[in-house]
Amino acid sequence: MSALSEISMSRVPVLFKAACPDCRARFELSAGALRLAIGASRRTTFYSFTCPECGAAVRKPASERIVELLTGGGVRTLRLHSTL
Repeated sequence: MSALSEISMSRVPVLFKAACPDCRARFELSAGALRLAIGASRRTTFYSFTCPECGAAVRKPASERIVELLTGGGVRTLRLHSTL
């Protein structure tokens, strides 16, 4: 087995730090608990999750850096397309 395959087999799951604006809880979420939507503008590019403490649906803007981190960490991505 090569060193590269050993590294990929022992990959540790990525956790993202997040906070809920409703209950103010701070927690870590796996990539599977987050969704990323990439739109045509900053206003339509965001990530979302459900707060594990209070159950609130949370939606936050995603800068280019956040998009890069989330996609690199395996977060499922939805590309929003304009009908124009």
